[in-house]
Amino acid sequence: MTADRPSARLAALGLTLPAVAKPLAAYVPALRQGDVILTSGQLPSVDGVPVAIGKAGDEVDLPTAVTCARVAALNALAAAASVAGGLDEITRVVKVVVYVASDPDFSEQPQVANGASELLSELFGEAGRHVRSAVGVAVLPLNVPVELELTVEARA
Repeated sequence: MTADRPSARLAALGLTLPAVAKPLAAYVPALRQGDVILTSGQLPSVDGVPVAIGKAGDEVDLPTAVTCARVAALNALAAAASVAGGLDEITRVVKVVVYVASDPDFSEQPQVANGASELLSELFGEAGRHVRSAVGVAVLPLNVPVELELTVEARA
């Protein structure tokens, strides 16, 4: 494993990919179509337990919401890697969509999404730079503050 591989960068950060989260309903965690992999929305949970509950700007402060985006990104990477043949088979992060359950007065969804974007850049370097949407919503599954979708490109 060379230091320029995403798996080595992940290990250098003291992180590991979690097990792929079991779907909460009738869908698959990730789907590959040619070189493109799309993930279903991934939540900020560790071992099936949400990192936080509630809305950003109310029960959940900004630093915790940022951490939730980072955890959701790790879960999305795990789902993508499961159909790519491993993390190092992912060659490019294309798009990230981050939904943030927000108090009506909360407008820092882009800062929350940076938790995911910065992690992806750390792991993939220039290939981790992506297009992104950060969207405030009323509520998310299990009352978590963040849900994240990922689109990546992988080796054929």
